[in-house]
Amino acid sequence: MTPEEVGAARAVAARRAMAEAGIDALVLRPSPDFRFLGGGQGPFLVLTQEAMAETADPAALVPQGARRVGVDPEMRVRELFGLAIEAELVPAAPVLAPLRLRKEPYEIEALRHAVAAAEGVLARVPELAWFGETERAMAARLRALLLESGCEKPLSVRVAAGEHTARPAHLPAHRVINPGDALGVSVCGRWGGYCAEAARVFVVAEPPEDFEAMYSVVLAAHRAGLAALRPGVPAGAVARAVAEVIDGSGYGRFAAPHAGRGIGLALDEGPGAETTLEPGMTFCLEPAIHVPDLFGARVAHVALCAEAGALPLGTAPHTLHVLDR
Repeated sequence: MTPEEVGAARAVAARRAMAEAGIDALVLRPSPDFRFLGGGQGPFLVLTQEAMAETADPAALVPQGARRVGVDPEMRVRELFGLAIEAELVPAAPVLAPLRLRKEPYEIEALRHAVAAAEGVLARVPELAWFGETERAMAARLRALLLESGCEKPLSVRVAAGEHTARPAHLPAHRVINPGDALGVSVCGRWGGYCAEAARVFVVAEPPEDFEAMYSVVLAAHRAGLAALRPGVPAGAVARAVAEVIDGSGYGRFAAPHAGRGIGLALDEGPGAETTLEPGMTFCLEPAIHVPDLFGARVAHVALCAEAGALPLGTAPHTLHVLDR
């Protein structure tokens, strides 16, 4: 299918979902949903049962007498007030999110390129000098590498050293990186409209005591998640497979609460735990263990749910790499 045919088919599916939800129009701003329906320059895209168009005045295209209008979840407050529509405003996400789960072949190829770019940035990690630098300084270098890779928009760059690897939401700080530190590195960005994240674990000079044993559990959980990622099973089965491995190792109370998420035009595209997996769905599998005040480890790997099971879209190994400078 050409991009135009894909866009037309998506509009038909969206109109069907709108009718089922009792929604008379969608008003979208530049966002993943906007891009999904083929939006270009904007500033708004309006979809009704009769037409789809980009406009600077969305209220003019909403049908007279519309009772419910779905609005973009990224709509700003001033944009909502500016609509001046006498209709109930509801989130557009329940209409479009289910349609975005299954990817077209060209989308899968775009994701493959995005993953390769993200992994390419992490492949440069051993080339950099880490001893004596701060987390923040190294994160800045990785961000520069992201931009050099052609990244349209860096979404997140994280560097955590030593005890900071035990903090799931840690942001790069002024902590100095020293020999004997565990090191968690992740990069997220958007290439060709599609998002990718790659997260890897390193050690500086030598691993901390017991770190390799803990990391081996994370890798085993990752393999279990991939094995469970197949058509016909609920999405929650992947999380349960990851949890079973970590619980069985004795690290259960230190496991991250989420084992993965859908990924595509956005970094998090669901699905819910009860959603049945189908071919064409793409996920970022991200098992992690965080032992307070000691260390943690998290890997992130994008995979496709294919007819035969999980198909990783990246090629970088998860071998624990020792940084020697």
